[in-house]
Amino acid sequence: MQRDNLDALMRVADRPPQVFVSGSGSWLFDETGKRYLDFVQGWAVNCLGHCPPELTQAINEQAQRLVNCSPAFFNEPSARLAALIAAHSCFDQVFFCNSGAEANEGAIKLARKWGAKNRGGAFEIVTFDNAFHGRTLATMSASGKPQWAQLFEPKVGGFPKAPFGNLDAVAKLIGERTAAVMLEPVQGEAGVIPATPELMQGLRALTRERGVLLIVDEIQTGMGRTGKLFGYEHYAIEPDIMTLGKGLGGGVPLAALAAREAVCCFEPGDQGGTFNGNPLMTAVGCAVMQALLAPGFLDGVARKGSYLRLRLEQLAAKRGLGEVRGKGLLLALELGADAGPQLVERARDRGLLLNSPRPSVLRFMPALNVDDADIDTVVAQLDALLEEGRDG
Repeated sequence: MQRDNLDALMRVADRPPQVFVSGSGSWLFDETGKRYLDFVQGWAVNCLGHCPPELTQAINEQAQRLVNCSPAFFNEPSARLAALIAAHSCFDQVFFCNSGAEANEGAIKLARKWGAKNRGGAFEIVTFDNAFHGRTLATMSASGKPQWAQLFEPKVGGFPKAPFGNLDAVAKLIGERTAAVMLEPVQGEAGVIPATPELMQGLRALTRERGVLLIVDEIQTGMGRTGKLFGYEHYAIEPDIMTLGKGLGGGVPLAALAAREAVCCFEPGDQGGTFNGNPLMTAVGCAVMQALLAPGFLDGVARKGSYLRLRLEQLAAKRGLGEVRGKGLLLALELGADAGPQLVERARDRGLLLNSPRPSVLRFMPALNVDDADIDTVVAQLDALLEEGRDG
């Protein structure tokens, strides 16, 4: 390819020089033919790996039938996918969109509409420090990233923040203007910080007691990533609203807002989008759901997550590193020093793709069908990199 073409892309990230041209399973290939073991998978997007046959078949078959029609009409794949989500969750109705940020934006709008109708115009949504809910103005405002504090001012108001894990702080923030509390079951961008059962169950009890909604942002934790279909299932609770993205499309732009029927107060014209729920994307979503619901698949995710955790804990003990935390195949390794970005770069040179959401943390988000051998390879490569760093 002509590398001059890269200059036409707007610079919104510090991208490395590699240009990827193909992928298969857990592996990516660049324009030189070099292959890379991918434990980022598009930030937990490619839940079945790169170019899985289930997705390519769904795309090919649906593309020959119907790619798009107006969201003013029903289409069969979107109805089928909505029914699958409803049947396997505590929610009744689903709205499809194109990205996790758009799903969270929809959840914010739905909660505010519900607050206007049921709580005298309540509009505030309590969120948490270090949360990440997306990159629209509203979802950035709902997020708690310190780096965004002065970016794109003025922000959207109405998102008081509580320290993550502090139930008493949430209770103090809930007032007459509060419509909902919103959180990630595992704070991914914060360094893979799982909510405790006490927090999740406490929030469910508190929001019911105060008459406000509980929203779970499952953009990263949903679709099998934690070893259950949805992350909230680990906590024996039923939220009012859930958002999905990333793994829902397995690599194509697809996200969803799901809610209990009692909360669904949008009226025609309140919410929409040109491409939302189009047949091509939702056909892929159906294929993803069917793969995840296959007998034994989620048990396999839980087993592989336990194996990856064990291997990382063994590495941490050997190298004097910090804790391993997370759920399923969304795990983090504390390095004990701000070595994450350097390790990511050195690993990439070796043909290994990793992610460092915080300077002292490595995050692991492999395909949900990753092989044990690939897990062993990642840990062995990391061990070698840490040994080189010690010698250097």
